[in-house]
Amino acid sequence: MTAVAELAAFAAGCRASLPVAVADDVPRRVLDIAGLALAALAEPNADAAPAVARAARRWGGVGEATLFGTGERLPAPLAALVNGTLAHALDFDDTHLPSVLHPSAGVVPAALAAAESVDADGDQLIAAVAAGIEICNRLGMAAYDRELRNSVFFERGLHATSICGAVGAAVAAGLLHGLDGAGLASAMGVAASMGAGLIEANRTGGTVKKVHSGWAAHAGVSAAVLAAEGLTGPPTVLEGRFGFFAAYTDGRFDADALLGDLGSRWELLRTVYKPYPTNHFTHPGVDCALALRAAGLDPDDVAEAELGVAAPTLRTIAEPAADKARPRTAYHAKFSGPYTVAAALTGGGGLGLSLDDFTELRQDRLALAARVRCVADERATERFPEAFGAVLRVVTHSGARLEHRVESSRGGPEHPLTADELGLKFAVNTQATLTSARADALIATVLGRGSAAAILAGCRP
Repeated sequence: MTAVAELAAFAAGCRASLPVAVADDVPRRVLDIAGLALAALAEPNADAAPAVARAARRWGGVGEATLFGTGERLPAPLAALVNGTLAHALDFDDTHLPSVLHPSAGVVPAALAAAESVDADGDQLIAAVAAGIEICNRLGMAAYDRELRNSVFFERGLHATSICGAVGAAVAAGLLHGLDGAGLASAMGVAASMGAGLIEANRTGGTVKKVHSGWAAHAGVSAAVLAAEGLTGPPTVLEGRFGFFAAYTDGRFDADALLGDLGSRWELLRTVYKPYPTNHFTHPGVDCALALRAAGLDPDDVAEAELGVAAPTLRTIAEPAADKARPRTAYHAKFSGPYTVAAALTGGGGLGLSLDDFTELRQDRLALAARVRCVADERATERFPEAFGAVLRVVTHSGARLEHRVESSRGGPEHPLTADELGLKFAVNTQATLTSARADALIATVLGRGSAAAILAGCRP
């Protein structure tokens, strides 16, 4: 049996049953994505999502699935494109470790669009999301190089979220379209020709990264429909001479990470929620800054600061140094180690750093960010990417030296967000679009395993 056939058989089996822990976890993933999409709709500096929505309307077609927060209907692939872009637009969506990809922002919008288009029930939706996220994560883990202590995707400048997400989204949509094992294998095989994404925008700016999860969702829904209509994929699409891993990782992949203990070891459960709306590599630095602030550090007293982080993360949050010290946009600032430290020392809402901290670039934060230097820290590097650690060392104008270290960032595997913290995150994310009563009703619908149509209706202002 080829790799894609094994994954397809596993996915098909998710229709019959899921472990209790998985079935309980998935609705929270859906709720988190709904909250993020609604927050993105209210984002004052929104750029990518409105552009994608305008393009989708130009393309038009028969309305099959609903856009978050509007009630507007578009063909399912286009609804998935728009909703997936909204889900990832704020860089606040969940992260699987140590593959460091964001599975839910692509898989959940694809599943919602497909489920609504075929009138699937809530249990079918949950099974589809579970299978899609699990396969997405396993593809990411298969490309994790333990010697490099990093994903081969990222080493090559590729965005695993969009590449693996397209395949995971195809699984979710294929299950909802009723595909059997062979059909699911073909849907994955088709989607593998569609997934793409470069992460240069993390370094130097641009808004295209926000669309990566939307495109993965669009590809997945499209691949599932094409497979349902008879298009087939190569049976060796993953391990073949010219297959997925040959193309993306020079043929290097961990077969056990991909296929081992399917159905009993769930990588989905290792997917963590973000407490802060920034690139995940910045989170331990934010934790350090918040701790020093809570201990009494006045940001005006900071003469200079040194942020020590895992060496592989420097490429994303510290380089090019001039761009990270003075990001060009509020969105670009979310990928800056110096600016996020400055923001944590001077502001903070929600769980300590909120969306409101990234609506504009503040001059006081830019001035403070210019005094923050990023370096590689040996302890953080040793634990990366199983955990994100950092140390922040500050010298005040009076000459005092302060230091705080975190071994694993808040929200990570060692410090998962509590139900109350997730509730606060959702409340903050939806406060601009939903009344508290509407928000409570949406929570009840999602956690009660309501249908996609009911969930999306509950997202309307």
